[in-house]
Order: sequence, then structure tokens, then C-alpha cells
Amino acid sequence: MNVFYCPVAEGSEVILSPEESVHCIRVLRMGRGDKVQVIDGSGGYFGAVILEPDPKRCRIQILEPIAHDKERKTRIRMAIAPTKSMDRFEWFIEKAVEIGIDAITPLLCDRSERRMLKTDRLQKLILSTMKQAIIPYRPTLNELTPFKNFISGTGDPTVNRFIASCEDRGRKKLKDIYSAGLDATILIGPEGDFSPGEIALAVQHGFAPVSLGPNRLRTETAGIVACCMLNLLAE
Repeated sequence: MNVFYCPVAEGSEVILSPEESVHCIRVLRMGRGDKVQVIDGSGGYFGAVILEPDPKRCRIQILEPIAHDKERKTRIRMAIAPTKSMDRFEWFIEKAVEIGIDAITPLLCDRSERRMLKTDRLQKLILSTMKQAIIPYRPTLNELTPFKNFISGTGDPTVNRFIASCEDRGRKKLKDIYSAGLDATILIGPEGDFSPGEIALAVQHGFAPVSLGPNRLRTETAGIVACCMLNLLAE
């Protein structure tokens, strides 16, 4: 069954966006009476039928909600330095959304290899991954944020806060200090790791240094490993 994204899927009839309409009618060649599924990005998952196969404003009727068990009990947020290669960073975005993540903040660090980032293409990648994996919740993708700005805005003591670093001093295994039932925020640095000053600042703001394993990982690999670990611990 083909899945489409529509952020206003409540009610009896909705209009797909121009992009979704073109994909539905021109690319997939669907027509009046064809059944589809809709996710709204806020947890809604619906069965629907095409009423008006307009490639600019495809009108569909919502038939019924589809039961699912994909509601997330705890939220996972990650701030990660974009890689120099956009292909690698796009791979990370796609896989993190498939695995399960609630918010991604590209992080501008002292040793960042990429210091500018356009998020339009990444937003489209998130939507396509949501539809492919049938994820009814849309993860938030923030703009590129300086490290100090991000740290200063994460003072909530009811959230697990971690910084994954290559420095051995004070690091513990993620599973040993994760507090079940709490949301989690984790920082993943650039290829050259966080600077000593950044690590010290994060610790001052309540971020616990953690290890993601014995091997030194690429940035995008570290992001995926952290995402997998946090999802397993959250269960």
C-alpha cells in the first residue's frame, strides 16, 4: 500500500501537498477510487481513498485510523556534527529516522569539517524515510547550531544527558548510567572529536562522558550506534 504524508490528516477529506500529489498521480499513476495510507507526522496513521486525482491538489478521503504501536515512550534527541561528506551525513539521517529518533540538531563544533549546512534536502529525506518505514511521527531537524548555544539550552535535569567522546577520562558505558524512563540527549562530535574545552563545558552543564565501545568510530557510525543503544535501553 502506498503511503503519503499529510500534516492535516484529521477530518473526512484532505488535500495532499503539490509534491505528494505529483508523486501520487504522475509518478505512481494512481486514480480515483484507489486506496492509500496517510501518516500525519503527529502519530496519526490512516486508511484513505483518492477522490480527485489532481496532480497539483490530490483530494483524498480519510476512511479510518489504523492502529499501531509506534508511539515513543521516551524521546531521543541527538546533536551531531555534520560530516564533510554530505552522502555520509544523509546516510546517518536516513538510518537514524528508520531506527527511531525524535530530534536531530546539526552541531557546529571547534573542529567541525562542515561549517555550513542547508537542511531542505535533509527534510525531504526525512519525509521519504518516514513513508518508507511507515513512521507516523515526524522527527524534528533543527538548523546548524553552535556548540555553546546548544549546551546553554539543555538545562533540564529530568533528561539523560550524554557526550560521546574519544577521551578516556571519566567515561562510562552508556548502559551503566542510563536512567530508564527519562528522555535522552546525546552529543556526537566531528571526526577530530570535541575539543577539551567543549567537553569541559558539556560536563559543567550536566552531560556525562560516555563510551560507545572499544573502537574509534566515524561520526555517522557513532550516531547510529548511539541511536541503536538508546532505543534498546528505552525499551
